[in-house]
Amino acid sequence: MRIGEHSIAQESLCADVNPLLPSVGRMQKMKRILASLLCILSVLAVHAVSVPNVVFVISDDQGYGDLGFTGNPVIMSPHLDKLAEESVWLEDFHVAPSCSPTRSSMLTGRWTNRTGVWHTFFARAMMYEDEVTIADHYRAAGYATGMFGKWHLGDHYPYRPQDRGFDETWCIRGGATGVTSDYWDNDYFDDHHFHNGEATPSKGYSTDVFFAQSQNFIRKQVGRKKPFFAWIAPTAAHKPWICPPEYAALYPNHDKNAAAFYGMLSNIDDNIGRLRAFLEELGVADNTLFIFTTDNGSVGPKKFNAGMRGGKISPYEGGHRVPFALHWPAGGYSKHVRVKELTHMVDVLPTLLDLCDVSPSRERPLDGRSFKNLLSGKGDRSFDWEGRVVISDSQRIQVPRKWKDSSVMSGKWRLVKGTELYDIRLDPGQEKDIANEHPDRVTVLREWYEDWWAELEPTFSRTSSVYVGSPETPELKITALQWIDQAPPWNQGIIRRSRLKNGRAGNRRVAPVGKFTGHWAVDVARDGVYAFEVRRWPEESGLKIREGVPALARTPGCLPSYSAVDGTALPIGSATLRINGEDLETIVVSDNDDSIRFTRELTKGSYKFSPYFSINTEHQETELGCYYLCVTFLNP
Repeated sequence: MRIGEHSIAQESLCADVNPLLPSVGRMQKMKRILASLLCILSVLAVHAVSVPNVVFVISDDQGYGDLGFTGNPVIMSPHLDKLAEESVWLEDFHVAPSCSPTRSSMLTGRWTNRTGVWHTFFARAMMYEDEVTIADHYRAAGYATGMFGKWHLGDHYPYRPQDRGFDETWCIRGGATGVTSDYWDNDYFDDHHFHNGEATPSKGYSTDVFFAQSQNFIRKQVGRKKPFFAWIAPTAAHKPWICPPEYAALYPNHDKNAAAFYGMLSNIDDNIGRLRAFLEELGVADNTLFIFTTDNGSVGPKKFNAGMRGGKISPYEGGHRVPFALHWPAGGYSKHVRVKELTHMVDVLPTLLDLCDVSPSRERPLDGRSFKNLLSGKGDRSFDWEGRVVISDSQRIQVPRKWKDSSVMSGKWRLVKGTELYDIRLDPGQEKDIANEHPDRVTVLREWYEDWWAELEPTFSRTSSVYVGSPETPELKITALQWIDQAPPWNQGIIRRSRLKNGRAGNRRVAPVGKFTGHWAVDVARDGVYAFEVRRWPEESGLKIREGVPALARTPGCLPSYSAVDGTALPIGSATLRINGEDLETIVVSDNDDSIRFTRELTKGSYKFSPYFSINTEHQETELGCYYLCVTFLNP
């Protein structure tokens, strides 16, 4: 039933008080009108109860074993443990092994590789613009939609959360605090976040801020008597491991790294406790469908991993098997029930639409299926769950490679990388490869994968370009994180160091000494004159191109952030505008320049923008890709 509709059965309940029946007197007529109104109000009241709110919490880099409920002897997570005890718990729930891919499959109900998301950069964390999201569906059904925290599916139009169905957004750019596209010098405390696209200062620890902003959103919708869908995605416990000192102090018997990681998780736990209490105070807890899950396996200390072999990025259990709790008292889901069947993040969208009776706003073939019938814990005879096949793979390269870090799963079976076979029920740690003992099972799973790959491979050639010159994007501000064809400097520590010796920046190879090979893929929306402003440092830093910068002061009691390193001064001699592989103009850089500006007339179409700085090193001239670019439409 959609909002505003009512059923034929409910209409029949009111038929005997129809005010159009022959009158036997004014008083009787008034009584019947009143009775009819009361009936209508009762129908609306029943319907109001049947439309649940949705709160979906997805933490970052928290594995299945990073909860007290799952047996971790160290982590203190009393609020999540309580939630699990009052929820349907999916025991065999799987996601992609890393951040962006899991989020795209959750939002679309489709295999992440199909949506164009299989990495965290190379423009492969930007979900194809024609994908339809769960927020699109809920908004079309009359819900208010909000997202708070980590988006990681595109920082520019048309890939931002506000372009993908969300009414209210309060988020970071990029995939973690202090990555290249995040606001400069963010370090988890008093950061700038993007409120509906605008950089906005916040006070306090970022996880606390995201939960607090979600509560502001929820309070507003409850006051408006409007159902809401709130997606809350803290960046914790992604590196850098930084938490308020009082949370690290909860773990005095562990080294600083472990204490910070555990402290981040305990802070999330406290925020979930506060959020649930807040829903109770507002009187909407019973009719709020509350979900907690995580985006991939753990990156923390492997002192406890629930007996599993893998961590984040791994194709083995523990890399992609994660916790999943669903709580909804008004729907009958408030007691601990364990679902043993194999489920996947692609199943979440069809399940939530099914539970909330929300129709798709636009039809799009789904790869997942609703597990609503499993939530009783008694199984579902209407479908062969034991025989279904799902996949999790970790590509993390520019172009997907067949069988790379893949796990093809069906019931108890796991085919890893196309050759290794495990019976997960007999061997949860995946210690014994039994492929030679079950060649028929290997053949079946390989054939499924071959068909899956053949269907998806043609979609891999699409490029998620960003736009400039359209009414929505008269200006484009983009960072090196979105480079294609050259691995980018992915965090602000690498931007600061800019080590060029042997082609290395930080500990990651990002640029060979010599020619800059990367580019930004950009669609120019209309003919006209465009300004190109290139920078080594972001505009908000206020730094000159050739100057260095001291390390960001470390927050007392905390580990260093990505910006807690000195920024190297570079002997940059000039800046060159390169478009589609052609060097069009070079301008000398002086000590007083904070940016270099070019203008160019462009016609509508697709381009590769590759502006770079020239540095005269000891051995040769080096091209350093401009880390920050702003392109502005000037006039037709």
